[in-house]
Amino acid sequence: MNAVTPTKQAAALAPVAGSDTAAPAQYLTFALGEELYGLPILVVKEIIEYSTLTEVPLMPKTICGVINLRGAVVPVMDLSARLGRAPCTVGRRTSIVIVEQKHKTDGPMIGLIVDSVSAVKTVDAKDIEPPPTFGMKVPAFYISGMAKMGSKFVILLQVEQVLDLADLAPASGQELLAGPEQN
Repeated sequence: MNAVTPTKQAAALAPVAGSDTAAPAQYLTFALGEELYGLPILVVKEIIEYSTLTEVPLMPKTICGVINLRGAVVPVMDLSARLGRAPCTVGRRTSIVIVEQKHKTDGPMIGLIVDSVSAVKTVDAKDIEPPPTFGMKVPAFYISGMAKMGSKFVILLQVEQVLDLADLAPASGQELLAGPEQN
């Protein structure tokens, strides 16, 4: 698959839900199950075809393994599992979206497994609604807004929250290596 690079139109920051003054922004849309999700195009480095992952011991359940991306070790997260849904089932349209953590200085790249990539869509700020406060299948703190696209909604993800690996840490490897506490 081809790399996705942001255009000059995407240079504006992502619009805030319910704001009419923000410039339109571009989002990469993709499917997880039957639902459409979106990530700001500015955090997307590239999209690659799903390939075999190398499993790493003691990784959190949502981190499926790592890939070698032109010499760089890139962890790969099952985005569906991260959002509290059933793990992705690998099919012929399964892709890995490589994202950069731009909110961190020299943030690492992370691959996100998605069922299929749809398109890059431009969204006007007036077309973004705040996330519902109840009834969502995805925890609300992962959602920045709901983009209206025709008769459907696209769930726009809060990248910093989804990629925050601090709450994913397994029982620390140090704890496991130290063994049981001695009294």
